Amino acid sequence: MKALGIDIGGSAVKGAPVDTKTGRLLAERFRIATPEPLSPLQMGRAIAKIAAQFNWQDRIGVGFPGVVIGSTIHTSANLHAKFIGCDGAKLFAKATRCPVALINDGAAAAIAEMRFGAGRGFMGKTLLLTLGTGIGTALAYRGVVVPMEFGHLQHKGESWERFAAASAREREDLSWKEWGKRLSNYIEELEALFWPERIIIGGGVSAKHEKYFEFLESRAKLVPAEFLNQAGIAGAAIWGAEGR
Repeated sequence: MKALGIDIGGSAVKGAPVDTKTGRLLAERFRIATPEPLSPLQMGRAIAKIAAQFNWQDRIGVGFPGVVIGSTIHTSANLHAKFIGCDGAKLFAKATRCPVALINDGAAAAIAEMRFGAGRGFMGKTLLLTLGTGIGTALAYRGVVVPMEFGHLQHKGESWERFAAASAREREDLSWKEWGKRLSNYIEELEALFWPERIIIGGGVSAKHEKYFEFLESRAKLVPAEFLNQAGIAGAAIWGAEGR
């Protein structure tokens, strides 16, 4: 089965059609930069533009960076505040005239990695971190993915993602070593709480894992995501195809 996967991030919206039997993208992803937060209506138009780029008229899965319960968005830390309380699936379905399923973006990336990527076949407890503008998080056990919001655990009175997201390294012009040690401290806190057996690091920085993995200390086995920054698109498409 095929579906269109959409990954909404803090700085861009990306999408591509996906073969949901393999997680493979069927075309080069189409990216729309969002230097300023888009309102829900503007985001709907952006997603409709991505669908039009691929002449898409079938199922769509959308990964959103916030708490999603059913199809309702409950938090929007890095996007427009008007998303809070919004029925995202209904909004994006109206914009694209296609059936839409909505999922947390970290959980979407986790689905792709657990089915077809670095977590494939692993039945132990897995922590998945997607590092970008914020920190997307999920836990998986025996292959079942549970969305989490560990990026908003508090550190020095603010969310941990303010200190350890990939955007923090760029914003503060940190060296890989400086940022890696921050990320290591964050992982240490998560390990104390959840005792994962494997930790998968995703997001764009996973492609450069050799620059900072040496600075990470962990009981669990640390591995880079195999889908890199395409996991969100692939996982959202899988979610959309299965008619959630």
